Amino acid sequence: MPARSRQRGRHARPRPRRRGLSRWGARVVTAVSAMVLMTSGIGYAVVTGLDTRLERVDPFRGLSHRPRAGDGTNFLVVGTDDRATVTPWEKRAYSLGGTPCNCTDTIMLVHLSADRDRASVVSIPRDTYTEFPEHTDPVTGERRAGHAGKINAAYAYGGPRLTVRTVEELTGVRIDHYLEVGFTSFMRTVDALGGVPVCTTRPLRDSRSGLDLPAGTTRLNGGQALQYVRARYVDAAGDLGRIKRQQRFLASVIDEATRRGVLMNPARLNRIVTALLGSVRADPDFGTDEMLALGRAMRGLTAASAEFASVPVADPDRSVPGVGSTVVWDAKGAEELFAALRRDRPLTPRTEAGTETGAKNPERPGEKAGRSGTSRPSGPARVEVDPAQIRVQVENGTPVAGLGPRVDRELRATGFDTTGVPRTAGRQDVPRTVIHHDPAWRRSARSLAAALPGALLRETEGQGPVLRVTLGADHQRVRPVRVRHEEPGHEDPGQGDGHRAGRPGDGHVPAVTGDEVVCP
Repeated sequence: MPARSRQRGRHARPRPRRRGLSRWGARVVTAVSAMVLMTSGIGYAVVTGLDTRLERVDPFRGLSHRPRAGDGTNFLVVGTDDRATVTPWEKRAYSLGGTPCNCTDTIMLVHLSADRDRASVVSIPRDTYTEFPEHTDPVTGERRAGHAGKINAAYAYGGPRLTVRTVEELTGVRIDHYLEVGFTSFMRTVDALGGVPVCTTRPLRDSRSGLDLPAGTTRLNGGQALQYVRARYVDAAGDLGRIKRQQRFLASVIDEATRRGVLMNPARLNRIVTALLGSVRADPDFGTDEMLALGRAMRGLTAASAEFASVPVADPDRSVPGVGSTVVWDAKGAEELFAALRRDRPLTPRTEAGTETGAKNPERPGEKAGRSGTSRPSGPARVEVDPAQIRVQVENGTPVAGLGPRVDRELRATGFDTTGVPRTAGRQDVPRTVIHHDPAWRRSARSLAAALPGALLRETEGQGPVLRVTLGADHQRVRPVRVRHEEPGHEDPGQGDGHRAGRPGDGHVPAVTGDEVVCP
């Protein structure tokens, strides 16, 4: 059963909720984050209209013995199975005709760092086993004794208040703001953004949600996007696989909105805000001033500075009498994950002496770099994986003669197992250096990125154990690296480092940044 945090901050003196905020984090977090990325002037009247028309709910009233407040700001964002405003046509077209469960279809905890430079999105599996505390029935007003159940039922048993209380007790993280999003608002917002691209290496089909996607990249409209983020029967991974798709979708929205500058277009911004008003509820303290401050603070946030994780799981299918199939957290991994949020620390590894993910790229003002940054720190970068265990194929994507062999030699000199036979890429006008890697070798890719400041990471299904580097015009140097000896063990080439990183209790929290999972 997940480690609980009832004692954390039990005697802490409550302090007022802070007024600086985070990027919104659930499926509609994308939409809301899009809305708040504007500056001030143009958007003030629009945001004021949103503030006055948002439906309000107070999930914090009467809560006691709450966790201590830490640095940064925490949102609890839930997607509810609310179909009241879905049209009959949409119900038929997007398989939304079933009976709503009056539960939370998605639960995400979103942390915005105190310096407003990083957004961490943690998905909580909807079937998480938990013990609900004593609570008041929101319909009858009767007091209910505590009992076991799945976390997504907290909303049905005790509304937003029990949902917040349950999440706080499970995680030890104090929630500052609550956002609740319905199906209609999600669909309308995706449509207002002009659709969102998703990519898959194989066809995805789910008869229950109606999802039917071909392999490759597809731009989804609002209804199709809802099918994509709701699909639970695409494969054996079930809800845990759905969480990964939701995170990829959220990263794609952030990338789409920031890269194309859609939020600087007043007309489009207006459409997005209007779409949001369909079915969103927020806590009373999330008002105009907070929205504008958030927008100004997060103008530079991109997919590269948004990181995504799911709670580590010990048992994805624990049968509990009277409850059914539940997800049981890995206590050690979950505590490590939520301790990072409480301490305002990143979830993804950062090079010890280098620039963090999301550092500004001097080659492209206003754009953020990939996994390794672009500053020139002294000394070798500390990495997770021994470079001798990392096989690398170098390709030259520039017209610079001899660049491929030179980088191959320099990578080998700092310890990487290069092929020694660099290639010429299919095109010689590549602007940014890209590291293509199999999802199972994610830690190896991060270690290689530390040696190639500014390189972008691209997950490539079927790439296997050999990482492929395509050099771009931005390449400047190879930085020496050194393995952190406290990291447990070496690579298992037969399994991939991503599997090691995700094992329960191995001391690692599996997390990715948005630029690693968006479509190439």
